[in-house]
Amino acid sequence: MATPTAGWRRDGNLPNELTNFVGRTRLLATLRQRLQEPETRLVTLTGIGGVGKSRTALRIAHMVRTQFADGVWFADLARLQDAGMVRHTITSALGIADQSARSAEETLSDWVGDREILLIIDTCEHLVEACARLFEDLLKTSPRLRILATSRQSLNAQGEYTLSVPPLAVPGDVPGENVFTNESVQLFAARASAVVPSFELDERTIEPVSELCRRLDGIPLAIELAAVRLRALSVEQILALLTDRFSLLAGASRTALPRHQTLRAAIGWSHELCEPAERLLWARLSVFAGDFELEAARYVCAGQGLPGENVTDLVSSLVEKSILLSEGTPSGHRYRLIDTLRSYGEEWLDKLGEKQRIQERHRDYYLQLAMRGEEAWSGARQVYWFVRMRHEHDNIRVALDYCLRTPGEAEAGLRLLSSLWFMWVACGLAREGRLYLEKALELVTQPSSVRCKALWVLSYVHSGQGNTAGAIEAAERCSSDAVRVGDSAAVILATKMLGTAAVLQNDLQKASALLGVAIEFHKTGRELNPGLLPSIVELSLVLTMQNEPTEAEVLLQDCIAVCTQRGELWLRSYAMYAMAMAQQAMGRPDEALRNARESLRLKRYFHDVLGIGLVIEVVARLLLDQGQADLAARLLGAGQQNWRSFGMPQMNSPFFNAEHERCVKECRKLLGEQAHEAAFAAGKRLTLEELIELAVGEDADAAPAG
Repeated sequence: MATPTAGWRRDGNLPNELTNFVGRTRLLATLRQRLQEPETRLVTLTGIGGVGKSRTALRIAHMVRTQFADGVWFADLARLQDAGMVRHTITSALGIADQSARSAEETLSDWVGDREILLIIDTCEHLVEACARLFEDLLKTSPRLRILATSRQSLNAQGEYTLSVPPLAVPGDVPGENVFTNESVQLFAARASAVVPSFELDERTIEPVSELCRRLDGIPLAIELAAVRLRALSVEQILALLTDRFSLLAGASRTALPRHQTLRAAIGWSHELCEPAERLLWARLSVFAGDFELEAARYVCAGQGLPGENVTDLVSSLVEKSILLSEGTPSGHRYRLIDTLRSYGEEWLDKLGEKQRIQERHRDYYLQLAMRGEEAWSGARQVYWFVRMRHEHDNIRVALDYCLRTPGEAEAGLRLLSSLWFMWVACGLAREGRLYLEKALELVTQPSSVRCKALWVLSYVHSGQGNTAGAIEAAERCSSDAVRVGDSAAVILATKMLGTAAVLQNDLQKASALLGVAIEFHKTGRELNPGLLPSIVELSLVLTMQNEPTEAEVLLQDCIAVCTQRGELWLRSYAMYAMAMAQQAMGRPDEALRNARESLRLKRYFHDVLGIGLVIEVVARLLLDQGQADLAARLLGAGQQNWRSFGMPQMNSPFFNAEHERCVKECRKLLGEQAHEAAFAAGKRLTLEELIELAVGEDADAAPAG
């Protein structure tokens, strides 16, 4: 799986190549040529499962990555079931924070725009129509975009060039070929030496290896699975056992099996050679999407014939047998079933009658994980939970899809969604959160504390998207339901969300009253986020807007002290932004600029493009006051480009919009129309990281605080 993106950057998000690539020289050359031809902008690699479509796409992506100025980007659709989420999944893979209330079509098309990008979209066969429509739309509006897709069948999209990925050549395919250099043989040798370092391809082993590759029809996955057996068997023994098995399947004749049957037979043989407990774990692990941690495997898969204390050793055994892939990450080892083996395991899970029980265990694990993340969000491990939940994004989607598609599970889905409020609000996934919340709320219509929490979370998400009408409606529904069920905590949070909406509407008197109530009721509670600390920051902004910056500064000093004491960084960055606004209003520009830049450094830890957009406006204003109109114009250009991609500019706030327009007008006046347009356009080409570095200035290399 690609690593979670923390904002758009030029180098893309390609997963690492975990093994060396063998063969395919002509295919790669053809593919490279096609990707360079102006008329070929959509290439689909087709072929049977296990033939190496994904691996070939990844290899060519690494080969050509320097040819695409704006990066090569990877999105895996293997576990996605909802065709309506294809655009959103690709948007998320691109690192677009997706705060906007606009349609997914508009956001993705606008963002790609004129960028020179190669998109790798893996595993499209179950979403052919949705992928074809999306690719056609994107290619029409984005002249420098190219797309490389993998699918077991053609997409039948306009302008599509289909390139079949055949099995590897086997000995005898090419007359006069040196059998030692045959690509199937080379693949077996490479994987065999990884399993048994002493293995050598020599005069003794070449014939059985060649025959084995022929029997396996040159299918890479089948060859790799066979190579793993060298831990216990010789090449001759592997060949004899496999030949016997294939003869039985083919009716005791030497007629070759169809290639999809060859692969299935090879997987089935690997399955049979696993111990019963390994087979059971393989089936249960098929519930995971993308990759997973050992802790998750223990929780979800243990029990009913599989003792928890055995799971670790069984996982190691499946890694040794090449059933599971293992990869080290900064947060620890993660494991993954490749799609073909996952599908095989899923069939067995269904046959065992365990599918729903394991899906429930999977859902329960990620619900508990989300609740742990929510509980810890206001503390010192905030960055850990940001990274962790971004890593678990695919599995969270699978758990949510299960809840929303299974009768009687929608309320559990609401619990999961609501616990993840920080992911939707603070981690750049506002649109996804809104879509899921709206779907779940349609299914759970009876007032309850669970539904009340979902409604105030939805209100918070709407505010982040600049949709104040939606925010008010959700908060009022929350308040009404909370009164009916006697949920006083939800009443207070609904009050806070109404105060947030009032700030955005510039109704300062109403905002002050509502936020004041929220602060008063939260003062003695343990819940700093999303109640007390955001209320304090928002009330300080109201005070600054009301020309009372001194009172705002006092509030913020206490807020920053609490954040520092707790190790909280996300809200602290907002408090420093609000402090910069107050100090700017008090005529202390040097302090204001220091705090604004410190806010940006903290925001580097999170995918918080909404907050970055707000802080950039303050930095631009302060630099303009210093006479740096050209730099201010570049920052404003970059800021506006990011607003367009990620949300409603200035959160659709009359106050913030007026401040922005005033700054733009003054820049244009000082620079002149032509110079201003050039600086503004230069800013629009910056990535998010480049924008932050430009705004932070000479301190760009300083370590982030906290």
